[in-house]
Amino acid sequence: MNEKIYTLFNKTAVAISLLSLLAMSGCQSLLSSQSGYKKIENAEQAQVWAGEIIPMLNEVNIACAGTYHCEITRIDNTAIISTDTHKPVNSALLVSMAGTNGKPYAKLSKAEQAQLQAKASQLTNDKSVKIIPLTASAMPNLTNYYASVKPIKREVHVNFYPENNVDYIERFALIDEFKEQGTYVVQAYRQKLAENNDSLLDSASPTPLCIDLLKDKVLKRRFCKQPDAESQGEFVELVLANKANKNNKRD
Repeated sequence: MNEKIYTLFNKTAVAISLLSLLAMSGCQSLLSSQSGYKKIENAEQAQVWAGEIIPMLNEVNIACAGTYHCEITRIDNTAIISTDTHKPVNSALLVSMAGTNGKPYAKLSKAEQAQLQAKASQLTNDKSVKIIPLTASAMPNLTNYYASVKPIKREVHVNFYPENNVDYIERFALIDEFKEQGTYVVQAYRQKLAENNDSLLDSASPTPLCIDLLKDKVLKRRFCKQPDAESQGEFVELVLANKANKNNKRD
């Protein structure tokens, strides 16, 4: 009897040991810095964050920022991040940026940048999309992602979460050219009220939510939510005061 128990224990120990080795091997493969962009088979395992948006040749990066959390839910007809799971809808589109060895991209040598560009997985056509884990979100257990696409006119849908509450969502959509390679950021923030506003009611009301479209940190377009009945709380594009000298300063 004791001999049978010992044999069973021995087999169990060997099985656990093999599983541990496989798990370690999987982690090493995922964290390998030799493969540049590397597809992650399961979106739930996307824990290798880029930490910064990496500019890629002949590609447009689209990201969102501001509020507690934000998600690009759709680009054209391609679903990106699920509103229900807060993870990529299609794990086949998910890639992980590696190969910078912890250094900011801007501080890599030209040779290192060229090597990273050469190793990156390429977008095959105008409908192709890559989803890259960026950073941990301000909301627990959520991840910020950005998308990479070919530079053509796009329709982009974004969910913003102004409070630490996944049930409170501000939905925003825009159509823009996105024809120049670089990084576009759809950034939300609360508009400042005039300092001489003496109305207690206005002071108690939440400040309007505004959204800027930035191209490589330069302001391109601005939208603000309008509280009046005519606009029914929709985002309305504002005319920028000085289009010839745009900057990313908020009014």
